[in-house]
Amino acid sequence: MPQRILIVDDVREIVQGLAAYFRQAGFETLAAYDGRSALDLARRERPDLIILDWMMPELDGLEVCRQLRRESSVPIIMLTARVEETDTLIGLELGADDYIAKPFRAREVVARARAILRRASGALAPPSMVRGGGVSLDLDRHTTEVAGHTVELTPTEFALLLALMRNPGRPLSRAQLLDAAQGDAFEGYERTIDAHIKNLRRKIEADPANPRRILTVFGVGYKFVDAE
Repeated sequence: MPQRILIVDDVREIVQGLAAYFRQAGFETLAAYDGRSALDLARRERPDLIILDWMMPELDGLEVCRQLRRESSVPIIMLTARVEETDTLIGLELGADDYIAKPFRAREVVARARAILRRASGALAPPSMVRGGGVSLDLDRHTTEVAGHTVELTPTEFALLLALMRNPGRPLSRAQLLDAAQGDAFEGYERTIDAHIKNLRRKIEADPANPRRILTVFGVGYKFVDAE
């Protein structure tokens, strides 16, 4: 069954143009032109990935992302005309997997979506388990457990945690983590990694303000500590 992409933008020409490219690439598409309709469609149709514009009527993209993350780990790519790094970090901290600045090339959006869907399907590695520090990653089912409890991670968060856990005790730079999380198709700020790490700590640390599993290595990046 073809994977379904929900495309959300208040500019109909953008939605129609992206939908045409995605259909040509073998996807099914859904369309919404405001945030409230996007939420309703996402909840009812459960798309495999959402392309979400930042600035929209009814509800903006950030609020849509915030509400969806309370109930779903569906991959989200934000479209934004805002180019400031701090603006981008806001979207990522709310749980978006990726962002693309306007104007963009439709082919790039499709390529980014494919990369995220591959990660979401567990195509990062052969089926296996990665364990450490009370955390278990099931690469076959693409699920995460912390101290025996299931935790919902976005595909980007899962990819970051996997990279860190495969290198216990070894500091990884933001550039290395960016490559592990997004791959060659991604071009962006290395500091976006900080937003994803912040989200990860909220989900897997008992006290995110005093992490014991994902530690900051000043001047380098982050490392995973394989200890209970």
